[in-house]
Amino acid sequence: MKQNLKLLFTVIISALFAVQPAIAQEQQQSPTQVLISNVNIFDGKTKTLHKDMDVLVEGNLIKQIAKDIQAPKGAEVIEGNGKTLMPGLIDTHQHLNQGGLSLADQFANLYYIGIAQGKYATGTLMRGVTSVRDPGGDSIGLKRAIDEGLVPGPRIVTAGPVVGPTNGHGDTRYPYTGHPRFDKVGMTPDRRLNFSYVADGEAEVLAATREILRQGASFIKIMAGGGVSTDADPIDSKQMTPEEMRAAVQAAADWNTYVGAHAYNSESIRRAIDAGVKVIEHGQMIDEETMKYAVKKGIWFTSQYLVMTIDIPSFTETAKAKQKVVLEDTERFFAMAKKYNAKLTFGTDLVLGADPLLQTKELVLRKKWFSPY
Repeated sequence: MKQNLKLLFTVIISALFAVQPAIAQEQQQSPTQVLISNVNIFDGKTKTLHKDMDVLVEGNLIKQIAKDIQAPKGAEVIEGNGKTLMPGLIDTHQHLNQGGLSLADQFANLYYIGIAQGKYATGTLMRGVTSVRDPGGDSIGLKRAIDEGLVPGPRIVTAGPVVGPTNGHGDTRYPYTGHPRFDKVGMTPDRRLNFSYVADGEAEVLAATREILRQGASFIKIMAGGGVSTDADPIDSKQMTPEEMRAAVQAAADWNTYVGAHAYNSESIRRAIDAGVKVIEHGQMIDEETMKYAVKKGIWFTSQYLVMTIDIPSFTETAKAKQKVVLEDTERFFAMAKKYNAKLTFGTDLVLGADPLLQTKELVLRKKWFSPY
C-alpha cells in the first residue's frame, strides 16, 4: 500500500512539474487586454471624430473599435469619460540624446547625462509622443534601454552622431580647442559624448558614415549648411562638398538606408538633393524655385516653427541673431510648403535646454497654415 501511494505521489508530482512550464508558457503568451471605454476617436483618416466609442487592445494591437464592447474577463478597463483618443504622435526631429540639458551640462558626467536622457524620454512619451526620429547625437544606448524595458520612453529611430566638416555646424569645439587630426590632442569633448564626427574629404566621410552605421544608427545625418545654435558658421554657408555628401549617400544606400541633411539656405538644399539626400532637416530659408525642385524630387522636410520663437537659455547673442533671421523666413516657408504640397512632417527640435513641455505646442502654432485635422 505504501509503495502504491509513493508511486501515486511520484506520478502526480511529475505531472505537475510537466504541466507548470506549459501553464507558464501559456500565461506568458497570453496578451494583456485593455478596454478603453467612452471615448471620441480621432483616427488620422477622417476629419470628424467617432463619438462615444470603445477600444479593445490586446498586447500592442487594437483588436476592436465599436460601441458598448463587453470587457473580457480579467481585462483592465480605462474609463475615457468622453475625452478624445488619438494615435500616438511622431516627433521627426527631437534630440533625445541631449536629455533636455543645457550646453554646459552636455559636458557633465556621462552617467548623469544617461539618467537625464531617460527622464526626458519618459516625459516625451507622457506627452503622447510615442515615436521619435532623433536626427543627430548618440541616442543609440537610450533606444536600447527603452526597447529592453529599463526606462519608459517612445520608440526611437536614431541617426547616431552627425557627420560634418571642420568649422561646420557639427564642429562644436571651443574656439581654441585643438583638432584631433592636426595637433594630436586626441578626442575632443564632443567625440567623448559621441555627438558628432568631424570629417573632411570623401574618404573620411565614407569612414565616418560606415562607423556610425556599425554602432547601430538607422539613418545618417550630415551637415550641409550653416546652423543657428553654433557661432562659428554663418547661416548662409555651404559646408559639405557634393563629393563628400555623395560619399555619405553611397555608404548609407549600401546599408539600405538614407541620408538627411541639415540645411536652411537654398544653395545647400539644392546641393544636398543633387547628392541624393532624401530628407532636408529644417529648410526654412528655401526659395520658391528650390521648393518646387524639392517637391519634384520627392524630398521630405522636417521643419520647425516654435523653436524659432522662444528664448533658449544656451543660445549666445550670435545664435539668437541667427534665430531671428530664420524666423523671418519660417512663416513664408510653411505657406509655400502648403501651396506646393511638400512632404512636411511634425518635428520640434527643442534643443539645448529649451522647455520640453512646449513640445506639443508646435501643433497648436501650425493652425496658422493647417486645419486641426
